[in-house]
Amino acid sequence: MAQDSFYATGKRKTAIARVWLTPGDGTIEVNRQKPEDYFGGIFFESKLTRPFAVTEAEEKYNVKATIKGGGKSAQVDALVHGISKALQQMNPELRLPLKKAGLLTRDPREKERKKYGQRGARARFQFSKR
Repeated sequence: MAQDSFYATGKRKTAIARVWLTPGDGTIEVNRQKPEDYFGGIFFESKLTRPFAVTEAEEKYNVKATIKGGGKSAQVDALVHGISKALQQMNPELRLPLKKAGLLTRDPREKERKKYGQRGARARFQFSKR
């Protein structure tokens, strides 16, 4: 019993990408838009197609994704993470090349919180001696 659609969730900072992977002609749809329309001037086509290039599966699968939270750059990284996890779920043999390329590891870096009595997380208010 073969499954025709594979689902995975990718994350980066506060961005969450829900990704559905289906066999097809290689179209990518992000929040019901083309990636170049959704991401605008900072569109990273080479970053988005990297999981397919690593697994030699260019133009074999359609990607449909919904992304929430974070900025555009974090959303691209979350989408790549979700695509990689869906490819691995589809074919467990692809785990090794995806892992070697660093595409399955969730980037754990988050924004550091602002501390009280300070201007930011690390920045202090300017000190005046006089």
